[in-house]
Amino acid sequence: MAETTLLKKILIWRYKHISQKNFTFLLSILIGLLAGLVSVIIKNITFAIEWVLDKIIILTNNSIYFILPIIGLWLVYLFVKHVSKQPIEHAIPSILFSLSKKNGLLKRSKIYLPLITAPLTAGFGGSVGLLGPAIASASAISSNIGQLFHIDRKTKTLLIGCAAAGAIASIFQSPIAAIIFAIEVFSLDLTFASLLPLLIASVSSVLTSYFLVGDGVLFNFDVSDKFVLSDTLFYIALGIATGIGSIYFYKIYFAVYAVFNRIKTSGQRLIVGGLAIGIMLYFIPPLYGEGFGFINDLLENNYLHALGKTPFDDHLDNIWVVIALLIGITIFKAIAMTTTFAAGGAGGIIIPTLVMGSALGNVVAKIINNLGFNFQVSEANFTLIGMAGLIAGVLHAPLTAIFLIAEITGGYELFVPLMITVSMSFIITKNAIEHTIYTKELAEKGALLTHNKDQSVLTLMTLESVIETDFIPLHPDMSLGDMLHKGVAKSNRNLFPVISENHSLVGIILLDTIRDVMFDQSLYDSTTVETFMQYPPACIQFETDSMKIVMQKFQDSGAWNLPVIKNGVYYGFVSKSKLLTAYRRELINFTS
Repeated sequence: MAETTLLKKILIWRYKHISQKNFTFLLSILIGLLAGLVSVIIKNITFAIEWVLDKIIILTNNSIYFILPIIGLWLVYLFVKHVSKQPIEHAIPSILFSLSKKNGLLKRSKIYLPLITAPLTAGFGGSVGLLGPAIASASAISSNIGQLFHIDRKTKTLLIGCAAAGAIASIFQSPIAAIIFAIEVFSLDLTFASLLPLLIASVSSVLTSYFLVGDGVLFNFDVSDKFVLSDTLFYIALGIATGIGSIYFYKIYFAVYAVFNRIKTSGQRLIVGGLAIGIMLYFIPPLYGEGFGFINDLLENNYLHALGKTPFDDHLDNIWVVIALLIGITIFKAIAMTTTFAAGGAGGIIIPTLVMGSALGNVVAKIINNLGFNFQVSEANFTLIGMAGLIAGVLHAPLTAIFLIAEITGGYELFVPLMITVSMSFIITKNAIEHTIYTKELAEKGALLTHNKDQSVLTLMTLESVIETDFIPLHPDMSLGDMLHKGVAKSNRNLFPVISENHSLVGIILLDTIRDVMFDQSLYDSTTVETFMQYPPACIQFETDSMKIVMQKFQDSGAWNLPVIKNGVYYGFVSKSKLLTAYRRELINFTS
């Protein structure tokens, strides 16, 4: 009680002395600091697990690769079953669903669950990233802070974007790319009101990372090979390759899930997935965990160290064997990542996308340099730009891809080739695949927010909020007299649903239809409701129709009222006037 009273006093003081705009700035600082802290915690927990297991891997000559993923997945399984008792959700899709259908509300448990399940998954060899879980944890913190201070939905959405930007800025130390990621992926408006809080959160998160772990960067790289005009066609080829790679990434993701969905129990999925990952790790060790070390080795042109100890070590003096192994990493990184998810692991897809892109970019460069036509391109540059091309294609986030790599390299020397490759990759992927891994299922549910304001407003609206149920139902065999006395006389509506004994809708009666006969008493007993009823021009299905479909049905039918069917029976009506009023109100709230 004392805590509640204190909180009320704080809220009253805040309303009196701090404007909404300034309070949003203050919260963005706090959220940025906490997002940076979460990112550091999740990385350090994972690194600690990997440090211990590295010793064991060396002692066992890689043979323990077969068992480590199973152990990690088993630990996650036990934690989910006996401790959290909540299913693992993919980080960013669950956040996007919360923003569109749950008013931006995320459970408190989402704050700490990713900090446990993701390190156990990645630390024991699961081929996943930590950025998604860091974003999920930081977003849950932001959501709960918003609930605590009674923040409106639009501001809460902005602050969740701040949390995502803060996590990315902290991990990559790239505040500009972090801001653009929040705008592209979370569909935030690019206005001064949104840009400044995102910037504040990103900067405070980077400062938190500097304070806790120093100014070390994930990728220690300086551009030494400048862009030359003669390489333009090669960067176009890289863009085509990363576009095709992005489509493959998308297709294999859902294909692997389809295979695992045929396995009946979670225990069986765990064993099958763990063994599959272990076999892939034995032959391709760089698939272990996130893979930042692999990227750095490629950037330093140390591809032998990047490949690690494999059964093909005796043949690595042949560059085409190296290229084949790198192609294997490109192909199997997506498979290993999705297998980890499908088997019950937790993690993100952004960093695996970077790993796959780095391998693909390096492969393209090595092929060009070894074809025998005296072509020579920078393998380090292609490694970096390959990462950007795949991020642009997989996430449909081209600007994020460009600025992320530009900030990683510490300059804009590669800006032109970045734009060439990223634009090619994005165009190819966007034309082939409308939605991303993040958004496909949300779009199918009608729960996806986009930069299209009309579409987003319809997504935010709920069908339940516009249904009216104060209509007096009639029965088909009811006489005209009974209909007038029990229906028309007691209703202020000009529309009546006609329902059967099992409550299913069999038709409707409009007051205009019976207006000419309603005073002819000779018909009161000789005619029934069935004589005057008509079928509605369309029906709204409560379980399946999105608000976009509802609006389309009104447009196609020209009706002013449409009946709603729920669980196969009559439920109520939606009127066009109420629908448009609710739409206008939501649009004002969304754009204000």
